[in-house]
Amino acid sequence: MTRPVSAQDLLKLDTRLRIECLQKTERPNQVIWQAGKQDYSEGAIADKEPPPEDVAGKWAVDTLLGNDVGHYGVLEHPQITLNVIGFPHSVMQQARTHRVGVTFDCQSMRYTGKRIQRLVEKLESPDCIDPYDDILDIFYTRPPGFYTDRKGAKYEVSNVAYKQQLMWHSGSAQRYNMLVADGYAEEHARDQLNFGFRQNFVVSFNLRSALHFLDLRAKRDAQLEIQAMCEAMVPHLRSWSPEIMDYYMNKRYGKARLSP
Repeated sequence: MTRPVSAQDLLKLDTRLRIECLQKTERPNQVIWQAGKQDYSEGAIADKEPPPEDVAGKWAVDTLLGNDVGHYGVLEHPQITLNVIGFPHSVMQQARTHRVGVTFDCQSMRYTGKRIQRLVEKLESPDCIDPYDDILDIFYTRPPGFYTDRKGAKYEVSNVAYKQQLMWHSGSAQRYNMLVADGYAEEHARDQLNFGFRQNFVVSFNLRSALHFLDLRAKRDAQLEIQAMCEAMVPHLRSWSPEIMDYYMNKRYGKARLSP
């Protein structure tokens, strides 16, 4: 058996899983420097010129985080807002359990069911060329490959099994469409949908809560799909605050060491 699919592999195998940055605090390291320095400054920190962003980032690592000092409170000042796209409902459910310093707005299946109806119309059209690709726009299932569960048991998803699971998804979409056509409310009809429908959501973190989220969900026994969400978050965080993220990736990422 070849090695199991990793979170990095999953992002390559299913390019519908992605994250885009919507907004972020400019110069987050300078904000951290200003907050940290105000603790010990007699005067207003606004009257002092902050150092360049990279210098402020190095100061934050050396003074606040290095050698496990763990003065994480000042990391709560800068904010970043991400659009999590194409991940299955289970990831949204798990992610939204983290409420401290994190804010969510999630695509509602009460108001966005027309995409399910459009899928059924595509599948029933004589012009449908690749039904599997159309289904994948709306539903997620693990791509073919080798996997492990959280206890280490190994299993394989074959191409045949993969396509069968996609057709099961299409069946749930058809049942949904039938109920809506019969006048059922969307919140009633959505009971027919398989758990793997894709759901977009917006999430805002401060830098501290983002690192805490990674501590919890980048663990190797976390569900693979939310590990993939963490992997997709990292490039955005790294480009935003590279000095702090370099420290974090070397010292904490994937090690399940909860940030204070």
